[in-house]
Amino acid sequence: MPNEIHLIKLYCAICHHYDTVLVAAAQRQSNNSCPQFTDEECITIYIWGIIQQKFEAKAIYQYIRDNYASWFPKLPSYQAFNKRICYLADAFEMLVDVLLKSMDISPEVSTYLIDSMPIIVAGAKRSSSARVASEICNKGYCGSKGMYYYGVKLHLFAQSRYQTIPLPTAITVTQASENDLPVAKRMLYDVYNVNIFADKAYKESAWEVSLKQSNNVSILTPIKLNKGQKEFSYWQKMYSSAVSAVRQPIESFFNWLQTKTHINVASKVRSSNGLLSFVFARLAAACWLINH
Repeated sequence: MPNEIHLIKLYCAICHHYDTVLVAAAQRQSNNSCPQFTDEECITIYIWGIIQQKFEAKAIYQYIRDNYASWFPKLPSYQAFNKRICYLADAFEMLVDVLLKSMDISPEVSTYLIDSMPIIVAGAKRSSSARVASEICNKGYCGSKGMYYYGVKLHLFAQSRYQTIPLPTAITVTQASENDLPVAKRMLYDVYNVNIFADKAYKESAWEVSLKQSNNVSILTPIKLNKGQKEFSYWQKMYSSAVSAVRQPIESFFNWLQTKTHINVASKVRSSNGLLSFVFARLAAACWLINH
């Protein structure tokens, strides 16, 4: 019974958000403006399937048909269901924004983290020849994994929490080749009075000074070797280790996100809308799990 209650809560929340916000992203200009199998049902099913560790659209469809057929009597064919998922890409993205705004952000915590992770559509061997979703994907390099890939990059800004994963407050998705620093500048322009821990990719002295003066925001990153400097001093090593320790939970968040949603491998997508639905439905599932 608890599982069914959680599904009902999810469906009710989706219906509320759809009626108040998401409907604007799912309006139809056709005779089928009121389909029997509703957008609310489709969004709920897809997110619920991900929460239940079903990571492919076909597996989600089969799971719902096997276990909840009486709940969704107008469930269409798998092909129609998959097509609807792609159609609702903008609604999934808007839903993530709504769920992020509902996070229980503590005004008393001033420690924040920022980083990015790859979402791989094609691995290293096919990174130069892949063409799927080329409007939003391209070839990039992931330094932490030491590999080239074709896909997109997920950028996360999150509030640090004691002995648990950080609380996401802002998320954006870019092409894989997008450098982390300019994305951070766009994400943080209206952030004030916080300390942000990041890796060396976010270090730029002029920006740090400007952000401190205008927004009272401090960017703390591990120290880089100066030109001609061969090794760090003892205190530089201590400082860099301390910064890295504070920012380590964002890596834990990415690991948790991958475990719960398999967001990092999108090799089955075949279109830009399919990829956007793939990414943002998984982010919506993650936000739901954090809040519930």
